[in-house]
Amino acid sequence: MRIAVGMSGGVDSSVCALLLKRAGHEVVGVTLRFHTIDENCSLEDLRVCCSPEDVKDAVRVSERLGIPHITLDWEKFFKERVINYFVREYSEGKTPNPCALCNREVKTGFLARYLREVAGIDKLATGHYAKLVEYKGRKMIARSKDESRDQSYFLTLVKREDIDLLEFPLGDLTKDEVRRIAKEFNLPVADKKDSQEVCFLMGKKPGEFVRERVGTKEGFIVHANGEVLGKHTGIYNFTIGQRRGLKLAYHEPLYVIGLDAKKNEVVVGKEDMLYKKSLKLESINVHIPLEDWDEVYAMVRYRTKPVKVKSIREEKDGYFVEFEESVRGITPGQVCAFYEGDVLLGGGIITEV
Repeated sequence: MRIAVGMSGGVDSSVCALLLKRAGHEVVGVTLRFHTIDENCSLEDLRVCCSPEDVKDAVRVSERLGIPHITLDWEKFFKERVINYFVREYSEGKTPNPCALCNREVKTGFLARYLREVAGIDKLATGHYAKLVEYKGRKMIARSKDESRDQSYFLTLVKREDIDLLEFPLGDLTKDEVRRIAKEFNLPVADKKDSQEVCFLMGKKPGEFVRERVGTKEGFIVHANGEVLGKHTGIYNFTIGQRRGLKLAYHEPLYVIGLDAKKNEVVVGKEDMLYKKSLKLESINVHIPLEDWDEVYAMVRYRTKPVKVKSIREEKDGYFVEFEESVRGITPGQVCAFYEGDVLLGGGIITEV
């Protein structure tokens, strides 16, 4: 089989290519370059994914494995589809998950289709810690063996038709096993540190990154009872559930419970106001039809405890999801992923709480 491996220059994707080469497949390394790094930046400190330095590492690994390697300069494409979305969502008082969007629009689902169409590639393999399983007669994404590294949540938005084009060779391995394999075969990235989650922030906080692009947007911090408590320099500096950094003198602990983009207000209140039993999704990306969903659990944020779903109801403007118990800190812009056991059913982006 002719398999392309999305090589980020890290240890996971490098071992992914190694395993497929040893299995006898025709392997091609493919690296996407997303960033131009200022020469004064310390890449070691920033740990930026898909940087020019990562491209060099991917080339070195490909040479070590004896496989061809190509680099696609998708910096402009990445900016249009991911970075601009990130800035827009934060400006609207949401907390987006750019990695989940990128997996659909750029480096996983879309890349698999692109390589099939322009290069005749059969499959795209990635270094995600996730599995592919047969479930209810369909190929589905599931959680990986290494629960502490599981990345199935970030694959929630990948389109159903793209799943058949993907492979996840690391699904049954732990991170320690991956590093051991890399060292055994003397891969030059065996000890390389993992990249940070949001690759394009370059060491900056999300609010700082957004402010550089939209400017300072001063407004008020308001208590849920309507009392004005202070000022802020941009709602993009806050997220639901935040307590630190409010710089407010008040007789009880306060948390961010809402962000009103229209009024440019940060709404604060007591912690118990963070607990909600429902949310709305604009749409649901289904990996298996909704009528085949049975005992469903939802994750409303990465590495949060799954909560049992009571009902999912389609409405005119999206889907209303109700839970069996209250959930803390449901945040517009984040991904709500649905599971049956370890199997990922699909999900969508939270629009309302």
